[in-house]
Amino acid sequence: MDVESAREYCMAKKAVNEGFPFDEYSLVIKVMDKMFALIDLESASKICLKCDPDYILQLKDDHNAVSSAPYFNKKYWIQVEFNLDVDDCLLKQLIDVSYNEVLNKFTKKMKAEYDELT
Repeated sequence: MDVESAREYCMAKKAVNEGFPFDEYSLVIKVMDKMFALIDLESASKICLKCDPDYILQLKDDHNAVSSAPYFNKKYWIQVEFNLDVDDCLLKQLIDVSYNEVLNKFTKKMKAEYDELT
């Protein structure tokens, strides 16, 4: 998967927006203003995603493309390099995991607002 395909997959999800709050190279993708992905456009070779801490350990053991995300809480965030040993199917699954990790942390009010969106 390349950077544009990953971006398109993220953007196709419900209630998602994107922006550059940090710099002109770090594309932040959010669901209802809560970040679930960051794509490095400067190198266009990696994506940072939120993940379950237990799953992170397994992913790091099984895949060279998965490492701790710099500048993020290493307990909850991973960095995945494109075109190494993580295939498109697994990368889509990891994006889904990240999106759902954020959704699961929504307050009741945010969940209600999310559910009202089409």
